[in-house]
Amino acid sequence: MQLSARKAAVLGKPIGHSRSPDLHRAAYAALGLADWTYERIECDADQLPGLVADLDDSYVGLSVTMPGKFAALECASEVSERAALVGSANTLVRTESGWFADCTDIDGMTGALREVGADLTATARAVVIGAGGTALPTLCALAGAGAREVAIVARDRTRAQRTFDVAEQLGIEATYLPFAPSEELTAAVDAAEVTVSTVPADGATPLAASIAPRAGKVVDVIYAPWPTPLASAVDAAGGRVVGGLVMLLNQAYRQVELFTGLPAPREAMAAALQE
Repeated sequence: MQLSARKAAVLGKPIGHSRSPDLHRAAYAALGLADWTYERIECDADQLPGLVADLDDSYVGLSVTMPGKFAALECASEVSERAALVGSANTLVRTESGWFADCTDIDGMTGALREVGADLTATARAVVIGAGGTALPTLCALAGAGAREVAIVARDRTRAQRTFDVAEQLGIEATYLPFAPSEELTAAVDAAEVTVSTVPADGATPLAASIAPRAGKVVDVIYAPWPTPLASAVDAAGGRVVGGLVMLLNQAYRQVELFTGLPAPREAMAAALQE
């Protein structure tokens, strides 16, 4: 890849809160790519395909956040196997034939599981709160880490069918739990190596009392606002919890490598989140 002046951006709506520019700009500076830029572009899912099609060749990569991750697949001439499996992409990379779509959210969750100390080779059980778009990369990361049994906490079993289908393809035995405080939820959390919340901060609050006392390790995908009510409850109960910034950092490592063709400068990127 030619490493002269190039552009990259993060697409989403709202987008003002995104920390992705901090990570990518720090990476480009550490790699000596002084002419590279990284910006925020606000667009919703309907606008995204047209916006991407209109970008000139100076754009080499795009980070995609909500609500455009499903629409991002429509922009791609090539899709990674894992992005096809989860049905969404948070990464678009310019190629000679168009755009390549990938899901580095899986790398982000893998890093978060590692950070929280989850050993799923010893206890291959997990709990996933929510069955939306973020739950699918979460399942891929859990399967890669060794999970074989996952309790999926969802509001509607029928609407969550896609999540159960992906679990089956990954070789995970998935069971359903209603999205409500219950002894069954507490027991599932107690038996699990790790619990992952993939829902908005307020969404997990009603479940905190069922989760926190028994959850030794929790990953909460939210990073703003932080801490979430669930994270605070887990911390107060003596559990270990990591949040969405850990995920953001770990998924960005792979994005930087895909955009630049160079190893990610991990120390410089991690330091950018502390500023």
